[in-house]
Amino acid sequence: MATVGGYESVLCVKPDVNVYRIPPRATNRGYRAADWKLDMPDWTGRMRITAKGKVAYIKLEDKVSGELFAQAPIEEYPGIAVEAVSDSSRYFVIRIQDDSGRSAFIGVGFGDRGDAFDFNVALQDHFKWVKQDNEISKQAQLPDSGPKLDLGFKEGQTITLNIGQSRKRDKPRQQGSGGFGLLPPPPGGKIAPPPSSVSSNQNTELLTGGGDTGCLLDLDTSNSNSVVQSNLSADLWGDFSTSTSLPPQSNPTESSTTNWVKF
Repeated sequence: MATVGGYESVLCVKPDVNVYRIPPRATNRGYRAADWKLDMPDWTGRMRITAKGKVAYIKLEDKVSGELFAQAPIEEYPGIAVEAVSDSSRYFVIRIQDDSGRSAFIGVGFGDRGDAFDFNVALQDHFKWVKQDNEISKQAQLPDSGPKLDLGFKEGQTITLNIGQSRKRDKPRQQGSGGFGLLPPPPGGKIAPPPSSVSSNQNTELLTGGGDTGCLLDLDTSNSNSVVQSNLSADLWGDFSTSTSLPPQSNPTESSTTNWVKF
């Protein structure tokens, strides 16, 4: 619980509390509420817990007039100023002080366990805040020994931002009917056209001389390049002296001696 300046804040108020005079503790063992006259309290009134700065105050006041009966300043909890008894959770021993600095130990008790729980929690929360505040103050006073990261621009240093420029995407390859890309031709090579089955069959038939020779007469006579071989025993190529496909036609007698027929 934080307090502002010199103002006093209220942490908890309990309307019923019993006060007991307790015998001095003879040994180092804890206080026991069974040693008190619990059925005959020495004073009954109201308890109010306040905080001023980092110090908490337990104030015992009259229920009607609010007159202060006694108060106990608490600088740490748990500590010597407030101590729980060993045989009950509803009774505590507190150290009260007057204005002259004299102190005495008295016993206080609550009729309900819930009131004793609230009393304990109010003190714990206040001093938890005090501990956190002390740690923050210590960290603020310690110098920063670690290296500092300099994110500032050096003299003459600039940066370039590319805004609104999108990356060029590669064009997709054209795909055939089968869904696979066409492969490029080999370097320096040419793709030969597929052979025609019809022309190959005709040439085979003409060279072998098989079948009816009458079909050769149906060929177009205007085609000077169409020749037929009638005899397979003769030379298939003839005596060619030039690169032309037809033999010379100057001497009709010489052409009759050859096996080539002109149409």
